[in-house]
Amino acid sequence: MRIISYNVNGLRAAMNKGFVDWLKTDPADIICVQETKAHKDNVNHAAITELGYHDYWYSAEKKGYSGVAIFSKIKPDLVQMGNGFMQSDAEGRVIRADYGDVTLINAYFPSGTSGDERQLYKYQWLEEFFGYTEQLRKERPKLIVCGDWNIAHKEIDIHDPKGNKKSSGFLPEERAWMDKFFEAGWVDSFREFHPEPDRYSWWSQRFPSVRLNNKGWRIDYINVTKELKKQLLDAEIYPDVKHSDHCPVYLKINY
Repeated sequence: MRIISYNVNGLRAAMNKGFVDWLKTDPADIICVQETKAHKDNVNHAAITELGYHDYWYSAEKKGYSGVAIFSKIKPDLVQMGNGFMQSDAEGRVIRADYGDVTLINAYFPSGTSGDERQLYKYQWLEEFFGYTEQLRKERPKLIVCGDWNIAHKEIDIHDPKGNKKSSGFLPEERAWMDKFFEAGWVDSFREFHPEPDRYSWWSQRFPSVRLNNKGWRIDYINVTKELKKQLLDAEIYPDVKHSDHCPVYLKINY
């Protein structure tokens, strides 16, 4: 099973930049996208399904905001929208798909960059999500969680750790939550294969030189429970794929 997680920063905008042509290259069996900023009816979804993908959309109630989708060449046994928390579900942040005994969760974690209120909600969301995954693991121990986590976990995951120590996405409390998450029995699939620095998945769009000079953050992850660790085959980040301010992250796993 080949999985890609990709924050497209507006699916229609990404499609205008060649997203469908990229899909034609068969980059993965399952494409999990975040920040679709659209409802299915407002997108030329036929261009995606014609390539052999089953498509599942969970959009925010607010138009042009948030939203997740799964495009899968393997038909899942079950698809579930949301994680049961009212605000998260209103913002279209979580979608689950089951493939045999493996459960894939595509999640768009909140950003706290717009102010204190959203940062507080981000902390609330993190605790809710942790409880959701812990509960789900009791019946579905083989879990994969992919998406835009909006947190750079360690100093190696950000180009300027000292300059960003007070920035949302690299705050001590956020990083401590990531510590807790991994200590609970999760594996950072990318780091299993790539211990090297300077590997990022997001670059600020404020200055064009930022991506050119690779001054980025690694905030997009595909993490798996320890029960799947031995089944990991490969992981990668694709910075040269450019339909968004993020780039795709990739996992190949036996299932």
